[in-house]
Amino acid sequence: MAQDIYTLSGTLKEGQGNTALAGAVIRIKNTNAVAVTKEDGSFQLKTSASLPLTVQVSSLGYASQEFVITNKNAPVILSLNVQNAYASLVVVTASRVPENILKSPVSIEKLSLSAIKEAAAPSFYDALENLKGVQLTTSSITFKVPNTRGFNIPNNFRFVQLVDGVDIQAATLGVSLGNSIGPTELDVENVEITPGAASALYGMNAINGMANISTKNPFKYPGLSVYQKTGVNHVDGIDRNASVLSETAIRYAHVFNQKWAFKINAGYTRATDWVSNTQTDQNPNNLSTANPLYPQLNGTNNAAYDGWNKYGDENNNAVTVTGINYNGPNKSFIVRRTGYWEKDLSNPTVENIKFDLALHHKFSTKTELSYSYRFGQMDGIFQRGNKIQLDNATVQNHKLEFKSGSFTARTYLSFENTGNSYNIKPLADNLDLTHLSNNAWRDRFRNAFQTSINNGDDLAVAANLARKAADAGRVEPGTTAFEQLKNTIIGINNWDHANSGIAGAPATGGAWLNQRSRMYHTDLLWDLTDKVKVFHLLVGADYRLYEVIPDGNNFVDFSRAAADRNKSLADGSFGKPVQYTKYGAFVQATKTFFDNRLKLVSSLRVDNNPEFSPKFNPRIALVYSAAQKHHIRASFQNGFRFPALFEAISFVNNGNVRRVGGLSYINEGLGYLDNSYTLSSVNEFNAAVNRDVATGLTANNAALKNRAILQVTSLQPTRPERINSFEVGYKSVLLDNKLVIDLDLYTNIYDGFLGQVEVAVPENNTVQVGSDAAVIAMLASNRARQTRYRVYTNAKNQYHNYGGALGLIYSLPKGFVISGNLNYNNISENRQRDVFVTGFNTPKWLTNVSLRNREFIRHTGFNIVWKWQDAFNWESPLANGRIAAFNTIDIQFTREIPELKTTIKLGGSNILNHRYIQYAAGPTIGALYYLAITFDTGFKPKS
Repeated sequence: MAQDIYTLSGTLKEGQGNTALAGAVIRIKNTNAVAVTKEDGSFQLKTSASLPLTVQVSSLGYASQEFVITNKNAPVILSLNVQNAYASLVVVTASRVPENILKSPVSIEKLSLSAIKEAAAPSFYDALENLKGVQLTTSSITFKVPNTRGFNIPNNFRFVQLVDGVDIQAATLGVSLGNSIGPTELDVENVEITPGAASALYGMNAINGMANISTKNPFKYPGLSVYQKTGVNHVDGIDRNASVLSETAIRYAHVFNQKWAFKINAGYTRATDWVSNTQTDQNPNNLSTANPLYPQLNGTNNAAYDGWNKYGDENNNAVTVTGINYNGPNKSFIVRRTGYWEKDLSNPTVENIKFDLALHHKFSTKTELSYSYRFGQMDGIFQRGNKIQLDNATVQNHKLEFKSGSFTARTYLSFENTGNSYNIKPLADNLDLTHLSNNAWRDRFRNAFQTSINNGDDLAVAANLARKAADAGRVEPGTTAFEQLKNTIIGINNWDHANSGIAGAPATGGAWLNQRSRMYHTDLLWDLTDKVKVFHLLVGADYRLYEVIPDGNNFVDFSRAAADRNKSLADGSFGKPVQYTKYGAFVQATKTFFDNRLKLVSSLRVDNNPEFSPKFNPRIALVYSAAQKHHIRASFQNGFRFPALFEAISFVNNGNVRRVGGLSYINEGLGYLDNSYTLSSVNEFNAAVNRDVATGLTANNAALKNRAILQVTSLQPTRPERINSFEVGYKSVLLDNKLVIDLDLYTNIYDGFLGQVEVAVPENNTVQVGSDAAVIAMLASNRARQTRYRVYTNAKNQYHNYGGALGLIYSLPKGFVISGNLNYNNISENRQRDVFVTGFNTPKWLTNVSLRNREFIRHTGFNIVWKWQDAFNWESPLANGRIAAFNTIDIQFTREIPELKTTIKLGGSNILNHRYIQYAAGPTIGALYYLAITFDTGFKPKS
């Protein structure tokens, strides 16, 4: 017999208060009876279900809950508590096992799938900058570099980036190229970042942090997705005309019989790059490497000008113009070649092509085998010691992975090819050298300079006229001759030039960056908790082999004689591949005490590289949870970083300066470690010599008089960097789940910090430093008797840096959320000068604040983010200077169209177009406005 229909009436409120909750869905379990609460929170449900019955209540931003109703006549008063999405996040990267983010033993940040969709950023990768403790540096519009806790550089060897467990670095470049080789927006499930050292579990290089990008499994995310983003940058027309950015991506995944599944992704991006054109002079006339005795040459009249974004005007292109009669006889002036601006040497248009596929097979619910292939091709600017124009650079990898319960085995191989890329520095050098050698250019300058002075011109006018005379006939940007010579140079993989006096060098020199490598990697992970029972036990091991194909210019076969290393063999090769190996293993034990309130985590890792002794990396951490709301953690870990390929085994000539890796065998017969002078002392020495020559001394006598200024280098072979890292932190969710507090404090001690120092070896290592012959060889006029090296070596000092970060998230009524973070990083100054400048390169203060609502209008959400960072000093081998403070505003609006399974995202980054730079010689970044449309057959509306 049918039950009578009756009406169940009630009110829904928020938490323990009296605020009505509108728009919530009320459903009687196991029936079709559904209602939506009104503005006053009231609802009515018509049903014939017999009592007692269960009511299911859900609302966006609140924890879903079930209530049992026993009386149909009494008014029903229900309440929902605010759901804090952060408190429910599960992370893996911190301990390599799933755990709640509140109980992670070290600092960790996560960008979830929902956060990616709602980010006020052009892409998920740009959104990493909004995470606590993360600094994102833009090298190119296609290439951004993350870093945490200081010592930032555009080629960040100390930060590791994984995609589904695969290190996606370009091996010879030493870094991951942003997300240019990574997944498209459509295939990212989440991103986890561990600020600070992670090498205790992940091995070499991860001492400044790690990003772990997880993609969507086709079993879990089948269907078709299409993404189109169209944007515009250079809106002010200052650097370039307003330009269109276009990014297209497609993803398709399918499941067969619940046993087989595959996915395929493709993406293409095309844009006009940001422009690096800052004209800051980093060699002002008051320095000893310029002409401080002649204030007439200050400012724009500096004859030794070295612009941030000009190349060919560096120290190796300085000439000393002697014998000038100006207010007395025999005056000397330091003058640098004119060089070329980066904007005239780089390509404005950049492209990025991505493709990946994966095939998965499930043997059972717990056992899965998968194969994946990933390919990325990119253009853009990459900065190492110099700027490199990447052109059709590719990285591709093949991965085979087996998972069965608590055991995972993974192996992959990666291929790198830099394509048609070229180095901007030798390009500029060789454009000028094709016109005239440095000596010939110097002589032209001297003659014109003296003539102008004799005609009564003041010093600044005379120097400018002399430069024009010396440059007469060189190719100029915008001409056919310039483009033809440029294209010739970038097609030659030999950076020497005939006009530098190098036998057999090309008449035009070269600039092509022809680097190819292979990387083979295998790792195992086994959770043995079920075997030991008493505590959680995790063990792992990995092996990696790099194989670099010698090109005779950047990388060589060191088994060949030094004079033959850049000469091709009969088969066209430059010798045998150079191998570089690393392997390691770790064990981690986790034990909880006092009803799971205290968690103790300890691990020990050992890594070995045959070039060094084995290195041990311990980590110990504890987490104490009080009342399940307050989580306090402390940790100590020790980590090492083996030199990257370029730091270890490079052997490249660049502007008459040989860049060499730090391994000891490279130094054999060359003398740069123990028979050289530091370049900084050579510069000071020549400035003193010039002053004495002006008083009437001969150059040789002045050199011998000032010999004490020269500093012998006395370098040791490179050893791995070491870090000792201490961290404490606190996380809590308070005020009825409305407030999240996340605080961490850290201090690091770096030992053996790796960097570059430039040295000069006298007379091709045939005389000893300290001898008269060695001293006289250091005269600027005797440049041909010096062999210059830029050597990767370890700092002699220890470096202490420290800081902290505070993150807050507060849930407001009606789905509004305000959040922000404040980050502080600093370094203690050392009293003793080191052999090179380490470059902390990090603002003391960095903050961002956001206000968002996933659905402030039905199917419509927004997010607005304000960012600010403090001014700071930037130091690097390429450029040095002060980086101004800046702030930006990013905003996005998201509109869902459920009936079309489509989401529209309209937004902008730096919407007020506050032009800024992030590092010395970096690009000027302006506004980017965009519209993105996503179609997804697996579309799930927010409510």
